Amino acid sequence: MAAMTAMGDLVETWAGRLWLGLFAMLVVLIAAPAQARALDVERDLCHAVSGTALGDDALSGLRFSCSGAPARYQQGSLWLRAPLDGAAPRRDLALMVHNSRFDRLAVGFSYADGATRWQRVRSGDFASHWRAGGQILFEAPGRSVPLTAVTMRFDGLSGYQFVQARIVSKDEAGMQSAGMAAAVGAALTLLLVSCIYSLSLAVAVRRQYLAWQAAWAATMLFWGTLWSQAHLIFVPATAGAVTAQAGTFLACLAIAVATASAVTAVERGLVPKGLRTTTLLVGAGVGLAGVPLALIRGGGLAALADLLGLLVIADLVMVALYLGWAWRRGSIEARDFLGAWGLPMAVLAFIHVVDIEAGFWGGGSKLVVLVAATWQALWLAAAATRRLAHLRIERDHARDAEAQAQRLARRDPLTGLPNRRGFVDSVTPLLDRARADNLPAALLLVDIDRFKSINDIYGHEAGDAVLCGIGRRIERWEGPMCTVARLGGEEFGLLTIGMEGIILGRFAESIRRGIAACDHSEVVGERLVTASVGVAEVRPACDFKQLYRLADEALYDAKRGGRNRVAVQRHHDGADRAPGREIAVSK
Repeated sequence: MAAMTAMGDLVETWAGRLWLGLFAMLVVLIAAPAQARALDVERDLCHAVSGTALGDDALSGLRFSCSGAPARYQQGSLWLRAPLDGAAPRRDLALMVHNSRFDRLAVGFSYADGATRWQRVRSGDFASHWRAGGQILFEAPGRSVPLTAVTMRFDGLSGYQFVQARIVSKDEAGMQSAGMAAAVGAALTLLLVSCIYSLSLAVAVRRQYLAWQAAWAATMLFWGTLWSQAHLIFVPATAGAVTAQAGTFLACLAIAVATASAVTAVERGLVPKGLRTTTLLVGAGVGLAGVPLALIRGGGLAALADLLGLLVIADLVMVALYLGWAWRRGSIEARDFLGAWGLPMAVLAFIHVVDIEAGFWGGGSKLVVLVAATWQALWLAAAATRRLAHLRIERDHARDAEAQAQRLARRDPLTGLPNRRGFVDSVTPLLDRARADNLPAALLLVDIDRFKSINDIYGHEAGDAVLCGIGRRIERWEGPMCTVARLGGEEFGLLTIGMEGIILGRFAESIRRGIAACDHSEVVGERLVTASVGVAEVRPACDFKQLYRLADEALYDAKRGGRNRVAVQRHHDGADRAPGREIAVSK
């Protein structure tokens, strides 16, 4: 999880800078002075309808109408003519047409000498005319004669309402194409990063809404790739209607997936079940609506697109209501999603009310939606990273608290020495080492003589002080070959390896003398506090229970022999246990 958090911080920083660059680029697209002339089909263009069998050179014989709306052209050819007489005709003009659903598009540049030069593309073959941002560029051939008109001929066009065209200078067309490519590339890169990061988070923390978020980012990535025509580098045969139809379906699917991501981010029970179900159904309705919209090529496409717009607005309202309700109930995820959805929801609502298709260098609403999608992706990735870091901090605190509790559970609260549980944990590796290296092991049990009388005469506080003083003295023998503990009441324990015989006896005697030398005059006056020591010496090392039994028998021998003395029990491999033997006596 630490690695995931670090990666999230890196992604958040890097992606944030890239998004700021993308936003700055978008501001430039808005603020840059543009000399492009957007062509409105119903206001700026004259139209004519013919069969598809009619050749392009029949342009001069057509009768164009400059009023009303074209009709019955879906199965034939729609001719749209833009006169340039009143616009100071220039020789370096270019026409940029937005990709739409058509079978064939021919663009004719008419000159003052009556000549018309044609350039043609068809669905599945845009040749070198396609540009980033879903546009097709036609540059007027360089001639010394001024241009008088530009004519577009669409064969099998799905709807004239979707035709977007602009007349620009060749220099401006090149600059716009480069700027659009940079903006689209940055947006697609951010969506790719968000998709990979959200998917990795979903796998790491096993959260369903993050998987939906990754699916949404992937859907927007594919949609943006198709809309911008970046995929034509690899599959040029998909240019035209196939791309437009797939893009329509993916746009609807993205809204449905985003709705599912927002709904599943909120815990069940925070929002009424009816509101949750309705929101999911509306989102699913938008996704399903993309199927007929992607397949229809007839005249009803515009009407269905308007109905879809109303359904999208309804979905936005339901999601906003759902997240707002959850936020009021304390859902952090709902707060994050409202922050992430704020800009995309505002953008979607805005583009369904205000026509901006001719803006942003021809990118129009689709470029704005793509940029808003990167905002949503980065916001949610950053929010998930912050939450992951918070969870990691909470986890670390919990682990620290658990470790502290474990330490306290293994420590005697009065003396600070390990208790019986901690002693068993510490002696186990020592005994394993003794067995592995064939070293002798010894357990020394130290019991304070007549300790109950100290409590009875001087009080329990005095008894506690005596225990603490003895504990501090015993703690001095703690080392890599010896571990100590307070086993309970007035009994202490020491386990050592590598000592036996006389050396072990002297060690035990030094412990007995050291305890007798402790100064307890502040709490018990001149009373001498002594201890009895029982020693169990074994080779090879046995388990702790057997060792404790032998040491306890030795301690009993020391107590029975008059206290304030050391008694030893020895048990070596291949020999019967020797009886307890007194090694040192002190009166």
